[in-house]
Parts: sequence; structure tokens; C-alpha cells
Amino acid sequence: MRIVDTHLHLIYPERFSYPWLVRRPSINKPWSVESYFAEAVPLGIETALHMEVDVADPDMLAETEFVLTLPRIAGAIAACRPESMGFVDQIEQLSEHAHVKGVRRILHEAPDDLSQSDLFVENLRHLPDYDLSFDLCVRHDQLPIGQMLAEKAPDVTFILDHCGVPDITGEGLDPWRQHIRSIARLPNMMAKVSGVVAYAGADWTVDTIRPYVEHIIECFGWDRVVWGSDHPVVMLTGSLTRWVDATREIIQSASPDEQAKLLHRNAERIYKL
Repeated sequence: MRIVDTHLHLIYPERFSYPWLVRRPSINKPWSVESYFAEAVPLGIETALHMEVDVADPDMLAETEFVLTLPRIAGAIAACRPESMGFVDQIEQLSEHAHVKGVRRILHEAPDDLSQSDLFVENLRHLPDYDLSFDLCVRHDQLPIGQMLAEKAPDVTFILDHCGVPDITGEGLDPWRQHIRSIARLPNMMAKVSGVVAYAGADWTVDTIRPYVEHIIECFGWDRVVWGSDHPVVMLTGSLTRWVDATREIIQSASPDEQAKLLHRNAERIYKL
């Protein structure tokens, strides 16, 4: 069954600056669209949404414009700064590009109060005017903060990245499980089955990550989940092939219709591909 990857990072160090990659030496190198699809196409991945890679601020718009020129890239989720007074100008620029489908501000490595200001919330409320969604990237302990943000902007479509970044090797299922159940009650919140292997340790197995993936699907239902590779971050503890194989094993008992919703159909609807 075909897959739409909703969370692909491409790394072009000769073009852009990625300060955070200094802390991830094993993946601090070029990751091109050609090398990704060489592995992805045989796995059934036909196309992908490029997810902003937390480039240095001066490179944000240029990154988005560049990735939209690449083959098999169906659209981009662009970097943004909702804490800035210039946010509306920023999304107006982005909206000039038809294939910008949403925006993201990384929050899981930011102070908790960054997203709690009145300005941050008010800025996000402008997104529906430009037909843009917001990818919400928060840690397991920040899920209540993310929930409050989505409650204050009910007209914005939020997509929770990486299953809410569970602490698989530490706290485990709880209290993550309760937080997910709570945030999933919001009708404007979707969830992305992605990223979990990066938090599962180098020795993860399908059984390690299965309860996390299954809980996300149980809470959000098959109509509000999408799939993402988180490539090349997935390489920190595995590979693209291993993650795709694990996903297919976890959902193998689901109906073909349910599998299609997770792997491509919901992505095409939510991100308007």
C-alpha cells in the first residue's frame, strides 16, 4: 500500500545552516532528496511533505522555497516564529507559495512559556485565513501546554508530531498515556505516527513501540492520524526501512481501509495535497 510521508527532513549544509545538528554528529551531513527516495520508493513511499529542519532564522524562507523545487516533494511545512510581531508578514510571504501546507515552531526544545503568551496564540489564530495548519512538536511533559494552546485556537488545525514525544526509555507509558487521551478529545487536533523510534533506545523492537502507536490510533481514531518518517532523525536508532517495516507489522491486523487512512488518505485530506 502506498505511503505519503508527512515528515521528511532534507539536509543541504552547503546551502543552509543547521545549528542543532552539531549535537547530532551521526546525522550531521548532507541528506538529499535523491538519496531519500532511493530507499523510500521501494518501500511504497510515493511522495513526501518536507518538514522544516530548524535552520538558522535567516535561512527559513529560503529553505522552504528551495525544497519546493525538488522532485516528489508534494508540499512544505515551513518554519515560523509565532512569538514574533512580524508573524503575519511571515505567513503572508509563505502563502504566496501554493504548496506550503502548514507551519511549525519547534517547542519541545524551547522554554515552556514560549507558546503561552497572548501574542503567540493570537498569531496562530491567523493561520486559517491562509489555509495553513500548525504542526505541534511538544515533549510528553509539555502535552498539557500543547492542549491549552489548541484550546485557545479552536479554528486552527493542529497536528501533534511524534506521538507527543513519549519518554519510552524513562517514564514509559504513563503519564503520557493520560495526556494523549486528554488532548485527543480536541476536534481540531490530529496526530502523527512518527518519531517514536528516536526515543525508544538503540535496541528497540516492534514490541517496544507498539503500545505507543496503538494508543495514539485508539485515542485519535483512524480518521485523525497520519504517518511520517522523521528521516534522517530516524537513523539515530534505526533506519527508514526498519521504521516502515515496523509500522506495517503494527497495523497488519487493521482493515485495508484503515491502513490507507493512516498511510496516505488522511495526509491528502488534512494537508490538502
